[in-house]
Amino acid sequence: MNFRKDINGLRAFAVIGVLLFHFNASWMPGGFAGVDVFFVISGFLMTGIIFRGIEQENFSILNFYVARANRIIPALALLCLVLLVFGWFYLTPLEYRALGKHAASSIGFLSNFIYWTEAGYFDAASHEKWLLHTWTLSVEWQFYIIYPLILVAMRKFLSIKTMKIMLIVGAVLGFIFCVFASYKWPGASYYLLPTRAWEMMIGGVAYLYPFTLQENRKKPLEWIGLALVIGSYFLISAENAWPGYLALIPVMGSFLIIQAQRNDSIITNNIVFQKIGTWSYSIYLWHWPLVVFIYIFALPEYYVYVGMALSILLGFLSYKYVEKINFPRSFPSLLSYLKCKPIYIAGIVGVLGSMLFLKSEALTPYRLSEGQIAIVAQQQRDPRIPSCDKVKDGITPGCTYGDGPVKAIVIGDSHAFSLNVALGNKASLYNGSVISFAISACPTIKEVYVYRDGGKYLDYNCGNLVSNVIDIAKENYPSIPIVVVNRLSLYLYGKNEDVDLPTSPPDLFVDKLFVERSDEYITNLTEHMVNTICEFSENNPVYLMRPIPELIDDVPLLMFRTLALDGKPKKIKVPLISYQERQRSAYKMQDEAVSRCGAKILDPIPYLCDKDYCYGDKNGTPLYFDDDHLGNYGSEIISPIYDEVFK
Repeated sequence: MNFRKDINGLRAFAVIGVLLFHFNASWMPGGFAGVDVFFVISGFLMTGIIFRGIEQENFSILNFYVARANRIIPALALLCLVLLVFGWFYLTPLEYRALGKHAASSIGFLSNFIYWTEAGYFDAASHEKWLLHTWTLSVEWQFYIIYPLILVAMRKFLSIKTMKIMLIVGAVLGFIFCVFASYKWPGASYYLLPTRAWEMMIGGVAYLYPFTLQENRKKPLEWIGLALVIGSYFLISAENAWPGYLALIPVMGSFLIIQAQRNDSIITNNIVFQKIGTWSYSIYLWHWPLVVFIYIFALPEYYVYVGMALSILLGFLSYKYVEKINFPRSFPSLLSYLKCKPIYIAGIVGVLGSMLFLKSEALTPYRLSEGQIAIVAQQQRDPRIPSCDKVKDGITPGCTYGDGPVKAIVIGDSHAFSLNVALGNKASLYNGSVISFAISACPTIKEVYVYRDGGKYLDYNCGNLVSNVIDIAKENYPSIPIVVVNRLSLYLYGKNEDVDLPTSPPDLFVDKLFVERSDEYITNLTEHMVNTICEFSENNPVYLMRPIPELIDDVPLLMFRTLALDGKPKKIKVPLISYQERQRSAYKMQDEAVSRCGAKILDPIPYLCDKDYCYGDKNGTPLYFDDDHLGNYGSEIISPIYDEVFK
């Protein structure tokens, strides 16, 4: 088959869409559809290779695999190695461990399964995964493995004509399944082969059933295809179920461009698009780590343009010096296939990544400075959280901290969890212990429940837990103090991290549903919390913790990164007045509980803030283990406030 300049130019359209979307999604909201364009191109080229070999009766599955390995593995392996070296100096133990796992899964072409089990592709956390984009290579490689095996097996029983028809049937059925699965299992559908294979099969159909067109009809067909591809980049966004029926737009656009066969098109066959198309694989490989670098180090906006330019430069260098290495494509005997060098390259990177995943913690003293180690030490969380943070039918394990008789009961959400160890230590000084009924995302409100997706998801566990603890405290621990700790502003106003986003609709209710976080909603929720506190206070003294300041940025992580990059950790702080404004309703609720039922206040603010700011560290040591939960050090810093409880 002659070199198709139109397809090479289409590669440029694909990688440009992905690039612009990743560097700034507002420029091209549907640019991620460029991946689907790549899948169509891949299906076209692979089908051509396989069917030509089958028709000429000289197709070798092993040679096919070797050719794909030669093409994909060297540049990918280099990227993984560069990132592992970079991570040695600049990533925390948790981040480096994750990078090791992702490098091993990427070079083993299993990363789509790994990322499927982690955060969604469009989630903010995905911007911290250096090799997230390799899921597409895993999908393609899985297709490369299965596709020729199926076609070769089919050839033993079917004619070429029937095989071609079966490919059309498979593409249609695959599309129907994709549409269904994208709504039923959105995470799996995005990352896994079964919902992507039809796109590659459409490319195969384009090869097997080429259009025979007069010259004057090729250009309009190409323009329609381009309109569909480019239109999808602007009309589709991350809000759409993907891939779903809308994936048909860029897929059919690519199909039509391929069918137009306009090798002389000024749009696809110009020097810029031909060069970008030629370097597209390496550009795709290198661009995403640059996106992640800009994101995690919070670089100024103009670095986006630097990143795009570097993506093209590194893509060119990778193509010229790595992709163009001429590895052998065939071998004379089965045993001689062991001479395939990319297999060993992949093996080395896979083993290295796996070892770093398994031994990341042990390597920390060898790769990080004392200052870095001191900062990341504050990322450690209570190891008992996974076993204690459980609730079923309103019942929890009720984990005990400290030794001796129970001197206090802790109830609340994850902010309470972050204080348990320090509370237990303080209780031990008074020859006692604390028992914790804290559960993540559970405000201390009797009968509260979670209501999502128009009532499809209802969870009464939190409200039932609070009701149960009222009874437990009354029957088993009368007169024992109860410490209530909540991130109440989260439930009233939503996440403070989302300052640039519209306020999310409420999902916590008691006796009435609300569609927005109105004053009426806030009053309703806080009134029920006051009632709950008063019910606790009938049998037990109640202490209310003033809300912990929310720092927006992940304190130890940002301090670590700025220390690694600039040699000095950034001092993270928020204005005290901002804290006071956000917590106004929480303070009002707590003061009402003090007035109505004699609750007492525990105030950590003098230990965390001065008259102007609330700080994320003290003398260079982080007080938090993320952006709003106090770490072990921060919890100990505020622990003098508990003396009143145990005395």
